[in-house]
Amino acid sequence: MIFEGLKQKSSAKQSIFRNTEATFDCLRKVSQELVVELTRRLSPLDSSVLIEYRPINELEFHIKFSGDLLVFVMHSNIITFPDDFPLFNTKYVLDDFRRRFFGHIMAYNFMADSIKYQRMNDPGYLVGRLLVNIDHHYFIEGVKQLEMPDHDMADDPVTDDAMRLFVESAMIAAVNNDLIAPPIQDIQKISVKQKVENQQVSRGSKVGFSFRNEQRSAFDGLSY
Repeated sequence: MIFEGLKQKSSAKQSIFRNTEATFDCLRKVSQELVVELTRRLSPLDSSVLIEYRPINELEFHIKFSGDLLVFVMHSNIITFPDDFPLFNTKYVLDDFRRRFFGHIMAYNFMADSIKYQRMNDPGYLVGRLLVNIDHHYFIEGVKQLEMPDHDMADDPVTDDAMRLFVESAMIAAVNNDLIAPPIQDIQKISVKQKVENQQVSRGSKVGFSFRNEQRSAFDGLSY
């Protein structure tokens, strides 16, 4: 039983991890290319608009643009989902149990100043989750603002063009998620602790995102 488990599940997970690493490297590459291209186009118009790619470590990189920061994080563990996960009812997954396991990469949107000034209580918002399987195909769960085309995981191998579209869509969603000022009643009184820790006491916050599956069934609401 140990041997069979190692041969099947553990071997599959190692393969999925390698595919996820390759996908993350692809995201790094297309992100750097996109930053260079946007900088070249924007600089003649307004040199004060900075777009930066920031490598953090082997599992994380950032894209900073205007007041926004996109944080891409690759998780080191392979995951699966409950049996009612929509993908598990598809012929593609039913044909091979190994397709029930995924590597996952998360894209979060923060206010850039939250990181710069270390405002520890400021929230970040999930923009999208990219799942990668043993076939090196991808599946995206994302916010409505991503505007990603519908797709079928069975027909979607990871490509440079697909990963660039994911990064571009995440950037557009972040740009369109405006900063909302707090009600004046919320800032009439503050503590010394708030002043010391937050550094800026009258900052706004992002409104967050609505996910595709919030108002429809799980299967219809997700992007395929």
